[in-house]
Amino acid sequence: MDHDIKLDLERAARIGFDEAIFCSNKTVGHIARILDQVRGKGLRLLLTRLHETQFVELPEHHRAQIDYEPVSRTGYFGTPHPHVRPEPRAVVVAAGTSDVPVSREAARTLRYYGEPAAEITDIGVAGLWRLLERLEEIRRMPVVIAVAGMDAALPTVIAGLVPGLVIGVPTSVGYGVAQGGEAALRAMLSSCAPGLPVMNIDNGYGAACAALRFLRAAQAKL
Repeated sequence: MDHDIKLDLERAARIGFDEAIFCSNKTVGHIARILDQVRGKGLRLLLTRLHETQFVELPEHHRAQIDYEPVSRTGYFGTPHPHVRPEPRAVVVAAGTSDVPVSREAARTLRYYGEPAAEITDIGVAGLWRLLERLEEIRRMPVVIAVAGMDAALPTVIAGLVPGLVIGVPTSVGYGVAQGGEAALRAMLSSCAPGLPVMNIDNGYGAACAALRFLRAAQAKL
């Protein structure tokens, strides 16, 4: 019975985003029933936090329709986006390689909507020269998604150096008092960099959606 599944299939018409399914804590059977509904209507769907063990246990006919990426734990279900931009307008930067699952979630979400993103990894401010080497490349982008855990200094530094929109994403990476990302979140919220919006902990998907809203609004004014 599917009476407990109420998908928001009108979301795209309403706000320009397809329904996205947060797969963590869902059973494989529950996910399969959701995909049955979407497949029956010929729609696309973004799957987030889809663990690899969940993916491999899905029925074969569903797996065949999913573009799955295990690092980000994201999946594209259905036909690819019909219009993909040839050049990126956003860059997703990660302070360290441990932050990549979150940064890749942001990049994959952008790509799902036809916005390929440049990705730069391991430019945390503990080795500031790494950031400075890529700074001109970052400055060219109208949107920067900056992903960082631990002391989470990267978004503040970038937002003080580039003119575009910088979106901070704290991650749960860090020892002890990092407290699962709360220290990073508080650091970003306390940033002295003007105009730095901050997402929830590990929310790469939300950061990508914020970036898309900005890019679409800017495009509409042209």
